[in-house]
Amino acid sequence: MRCVRGGSDIGPAVQRKGSWSMQRREFLSVAALPALAPRADAAGPGFSWRREEESVALLRGEQVLWRLNYARSEAKPAFHPVALPGGPILTTYRAEDHPWHRGFWFSWKFINGVNYWEENKAGVADGLTEIRSASVEPSPDFTAGIDLNITYRPANGAPVLAEKRRIVISPPGSDGVTRFDWTMRFEALEQDVLLDRTPIPGEPDGKIWGGYAGLSVRLARDWKDARIMSNHGPLPFPDDGYRGLRPREGAIDYGGTLDGQEVGFTIIDHPSNLNSPSPWWIIDQGPMKFFNAVVIGTAPYTLKAGRGFTLRYRALTHFGRWSAERLARELEQFGKAE
Repeated sequence: MRCVRGGSDIGPAVQRKGSWSMQRREFLSVAALPALAPRADAAGPGFSWRREEESVALLRGEQVLWRLNYARSEAKPAFHPVALPGGPILTTYRAEDHPWHRGFWFSWKFINGVNYWEENKAGVADGLTEIRSASVEPSPDFTAGIDLNITYRPANGAPVLAEKRRIVISPPGSDGVTRFDWTMRFEALEQDVLLDRTPIPGEPDGKIWGGYAGLSVRLARDWKDARIMSNHGPLPFPDDGYRGLRPREGAIDYGGTLDGQEVGFTIIDHPSNLNSPSPWWIIDQGPMKFFNAVVIGTAPYTLKAGRGFTLRYRALTHFGRWSAERLARELEQFGKAE
């Protein structure tokens, strides 16, 4: 396994006054890494890496199975496409109705009252999600380890929140399942940080569409026959197609038909997460296919200066429709994972 690193880790130093603003910004270029030859193994034949200046992708033959774009010119690091081997692309990137929906990505909504979610036509938000350094470990067995050091700041201000993100991606197995394991450590810098979202019904000025923030997926617009399954059973849609915040669940699978094949996208909320099991925001209305694990869905959260917390999620892409029993097993396995 080859590892190339840039920048410095998030640690005690980020709490010192001016440490981020004075730090020289370094960024990893994976283009210079030597090529890894395609290799046939139990996961399937013909895998290879594609590495560009600020992205990394896994290919099977000519098909891109997943690509992570962490360019500094983009508002947030995001996966697109995410596809099944020999099957359809599951994600949509920057849809016309919500151009800030970036495939498979993480975003806060409000930090200290500043909006980090929605963007203007140029793809810029009032709050900036900035990658300070990146490390990519593309393994010969086609597992990827990706580390991102990220800060959050208002457009005209200093960073208020730091994140150390680790994503480990396993190649598709013989059943076509790909696993994405996310670990995100957040630390407030020199002041308290209020993590918030659009208020929900029952709160002052609450909106039916309020409550979103966190790890999200915008799915392909041609997704049909959606069925939402939790680890406790199916969740029927209301007539208008909006689900909003539902009872807390440990795992959600968004299943359906795409290009004539039954497929699914699962997200699992680790039992150790803040507010776990998470409430979820789910939409299936026209071209809008979206779901989101909302760690702060039911209430805002204040992170004290110098303090931190960790979020862990597992996402799995697969063929077929998964049962509640399958999701319960996956949740149990993830809960035991180190």
